[in-house]
Amino acid sequence: MPAPRPCPWPKTPLDLKYHDTEWGVPLHDDRRLFEFLILEGAQAGLSWSTILAKRENYRRAFDGFDARKIARYDQRKIDALLADAGIVRNRLKIAATIQNAKAFLAVQREFGSFDRYVWAFVLGKPIVNHHRTVQTVPAHTHESDALSRDLLARGFKFVGTTICYAFMQACGLVNDHLVTCPRHAACQATAR
Repeated sequence: MPAPRPCPWPKTPLDLKYHDTEWGVPLHDDRRLFEFLILEGAQAGLSWSTILAKRENYRRAFDGFDARKIARYDQRKIDALLADAGIVRNRLKIAATIQNAKAFLAVQREFGSFDRYVWAFVLGKPIVNHHRTVQTVPAHTHESDALSRDLLARGFKFVGTTICYAFMQACGLVNDHLVTCPRHAACQATAR
């Protein structure tokens, strides 16, 4: 029997640490779900490694991803963010973060939590895939299409279906570790 091999996409030590400790682990904390939604949107057009390397800067710049604070950002705060070299200084992505904080708070009010809302798209439990190669991992699915449509209808920005699928993978709504990766079984075991 061949030795287990991790997924091939982590290339840097930071990527590998993220892969081995976070990616695909079912996540139910609203603040962290919001963080991943924002970071996945920030990644659009860039590599995940770039965003991962800036994650601590994002946490500092965006008040620990406290949606209540972000929803109240004014022009002075926006100008400070546009001058912050520690994050991606894209005016549209910064504006989207503020808009997404407002929409996120509305979802929390309506559903009781963002966790309850987002996990309903996978019927409350992770979708466990059994891919053997990265070439068979899709860029989007029916579930990410549905999540994207609903988020957009609620006023969220930078939440296309590919971004939503990456979010679902990151937060463990989908287990897309390759079956040869030891994390596949580990993430499956952590599902509640």
